[in-house]
Amino acid sequence: MAERVDAVVIGAGAAGLFCAAQAGQAGVKVVLVDNGKKPGRKILMSGGGRCNFTNMYADHTAYLSNNPHFCKSALARYTQWDFLDLVNRYGIAWHEKSLGQLFCDESAQDIVDMLLSECEKGSVDFRLRSEILSVSKSERGFLVQMANGEIEADSVVVATGGLSMPGLGASPFGYRLAESFGIPVLPTRAGLVPFTLHKPLLTQLETLAGVSVPVVVTVPDGTSFKESLLFTHRGLSGPAILQVSSYWQGGETVSINLLPDLDVDDFFQRSREEHPNQSVKNTLARCLPKRLVECLQALDIVPDVALNQLSAVRRQALVETLTDWRIQPNGTEGYRTAEVTLGGVDTDALSSKTMEATKVPGLYFIGEVVDVTGWLGGYNFQWAWSSAWACAQSLAQKSG
Repeated sequence: MAERVDAVVIGAGAAGLFCAAQAGQAGVKVVLVDNGKKPGRKILMSGGGRCNFTNMYADHTAYLSNNPHFCKSALARYTQWDFLDLVNRYGIAWHEKSLGQLFCDESAQDIVDMLLSECEKGSVDFRLRSEILSVSKSERGFLVQMANGEIEADSVVVATGGLSMPGLGASPFGYRLAESFGIPVLPTRAGLVPFTLHKPLLTQLETLAGVSVPVVVTVPDGTSFKESLLFTHRGLSGPAILQVSSYWQGGETVSINLLPDLDVDDFFQRSREEHPNQSVKNTLARCLPKRLVECLQALDIVPDVALNQLSAVRRQALVETLTDWRIQPNGTEGYRTAEVTLGGVDTDALSSKTMEATKVPGLYFIGEVVDVTGWLGGYNFQWAWSSAWACAQSLAQKSG
């Protein structure tokens, strides 16, 4: 005979842990199932092991979705300040990095420990290393069949994440489960991911691996980000590239402004007046990494002449290239290094207030498995907390 509970939460990542904890503390009898050995594996890896757990500027404008309005309700009802209040209650030391990004001072383990403590307060029953064979409708809700037993529950919450970082157990399980209940899933692709480059450009830029430079990167739809770009052995990475990768479509060219804080034409004219015999290369090396300038010269972008030999036409061409360097990526590094998955469970099939499937009462989808993807910098964690909280409120109402 099947064990009977109020709710089964599938996936012990950020959204699953937080939802189980909140629901449990509201009196819901929760079983949390995950096929991994440890909860919160992706949390532990995030932010270089320091967990960028939210962002001070999180609001709906920082999210991509087929329905950009869907995330508004959850984000407004459980905000970054609510989560920060919880972090502060646990005495976890944190700091703000650039652009409102909040990180743990010590370790991402502090966030995992906090979530586990919250689950303990809610008497959440963990079933780790448990493979789910099937989820089906039953007379009294849902039947969750596992390799080591079965559970009957009034509600099932799918918090299985996306396809990014398969090394941490990512799988298409949540999408398949949605489709088995007739819930549409939008096409998925890697987001917040480095670009790869075609040869010969890749070979020509090889000497720049490890060089970082502040830039503005723009994609054809007009979306741009001002952050740093990092040259790698495979192509381009760094925050600016990861950000625009979510907006980039295959085959498109990206525009890179290598000197976003400089009036480049004015800089050359003033430099020419002050140091007419200085080479263009040495002039540029005052505001760009020397290795980058040398590489641009090898690419015939930076002319090998003195400033007083630089014609107005060539100067204009150089200014245009430095502020609008066009590169066509070969593709991305894919799910292996992607931080998130774009696409997923269609939000049109869910309630924005509760995350419940409108045509399958009692079935919920939260976190990354849903077609809501945030910018780099703590936004995706905030979506996990907000969507989990919205779901937990609904579970509490039902069991109450």
